[in-house]
Amino acid sequence: MLFSILPHERKVFELVASAARRINVPAYVVGGYVRDRLLGRPTKDIDIVCVGDGIQLAQSLASMLAPMPKVVVYRRFGTAMLRYNGMEIEFVGARRESYREDSRKPEVEQGTLEDDQNRRDFTINALAVSLNEVNFGQIVDPFDGLQHLEIQLIKTPLDPEKTFSDDPLRMLRAIRFANQLGFKIDPETFDAIRKYRSRIHIISKERISGELEKILMTPNPSVGFNLLFDCGLLQLIMPEVAALQGVEDRDGRAHKDNFYHTLEVLDNLCRRSNNIWLRWSALLHDIAKPATKRFQRGVGWTFHGHEWLGANMVPKIFRNLRLPLDAKMEYVQKMVRMHLRPISLTKEEVTDSAVRRLLFDAGPDIEDLMMLCESDITTKNPRKMQRYLEGYNYLKERMSEVNEADRLRLWQPPITGEVIMETFGIEPSREVGVIKTAVREAILDGEISNSYEEAYARMLEEGEKIGLKPVA
Repeated sequence: MLFSILPHERKVFELVASAARRINVPAYVVGGYVRDRLLGRPTKDIDIVCVGDGIQLAQSLASMLAPMPKVVVYRRFGTAMLRYNGMEIEFVGARRESYREDSRKPEVEQGTLEDDQNRRDFTINALAVSLNEVNFGQIVDPFDGLQHLEIQLIKTPLDPEKTFSDDPLRMLRAIRFANQLGFKIDPETFDAIRKYRSRIHIISKERISGELEKILMTPNPSVGFNLLFDCGLLQLIMPEVAALQGVEDRDGRAHKDNFYHTLEVLDNLCRRSNNIWLRWSALLHDIAKPATKRFQRGVGWTFHGHEWLGANMVPKIFRNLRLPLDAKMEYVQKMVRMHLRPISLTKEEVTDSAVRRLLFDAGPDIEDLMMLCESDITTKNPRKMQRYLEGYNYLKERMSEVNEADRLRLWQPPITGEVIMETFGIEPSREVGVIKTAVREAILDGEISNSYEEAYARMLEEGEKIGLKPVA
């Protein structure tokens, strides 16, 4: 079968073919570019395999182009990369790989195209397109990858047990591709993932979190997380999320399965936002429910304080997955800690003070918080759903009214610690914090307006209460 070469591809492919002829090596387009083009998915990165020296081929091509592009060489991996015509082209020599039991880093030696296709993770990634004069454009498909694209199947080219034992990251990649492409995983392949799941421990946490984030960025991450749970990988890489699964029944009272609820919330959120950190927040929002679960006779199951404990669990999870321990983590903590706040305000008479505090505490993240909270509505009862949505819409109206009246959005108290210290002639101290807090609370409670004049007057009053007088 011939590969349907698009006009903008033909020039690139012909140039690579010409460069390969110059140094007398066979060359092929391989992997993800071939797969995605056949699936009609956008792709710009091209992988070239040659039966020879990939670095030499990259340099040969670069010398034919004007202006001559920079060739970035990775000698440790035997690869090279250059950019041309808006595309990133990577070159590598065909190779044969062998693995030690305690490492996913292979011993590499030169090989044939067949050797190179044998080492690929899945049949749909082992497809190659010839750039050689004798069969230019011919698809080389030794493992029925074309058929597997047609029937939407993820399957390893060779024995799946050896494939996953050699490189356990491929287990996560199988699930990620199934999720991204909407494919099924071949039963024998999935059984091998189950069998070799414990070998995931030799993979770096950075590579694991990278695959998790690719799953999180799909339209329906629940597919991937269900697969991770079913094969036992989730229990090893994110045991806190796996622990959400299950329903306990006591005295005829059962709670919902918090694992499947979490995945439903996550999918709901993904229809509203592409923010990866908000998606992490959705995944972790109920993370402390197993630790806070209690049964009260006459009341049923409770999870009091799970939002606070959950926020405290976030740093450990981020450290374990080598995720950034910076403002992004603090944002996720904030979303987890506050995810019950808006819904609690829809169940009661909403006071201006309560709305002010919500706006102040959420700050610039209020829209994200509201998206998370609305995604958290998973009831199947149409009347309950309508009631919840009406409550949220009312809360949004009240937030808009209070914000417009008080100018609270992105608000910082008009009286700073510097103003307090300068006014009373004091150094940084507990007294500064006491006065600043009192002024802020007075504004949030509506006792004074959000203006410098009224805040300054209240500052003087609070200073007098603790024996401070303005300096002349």
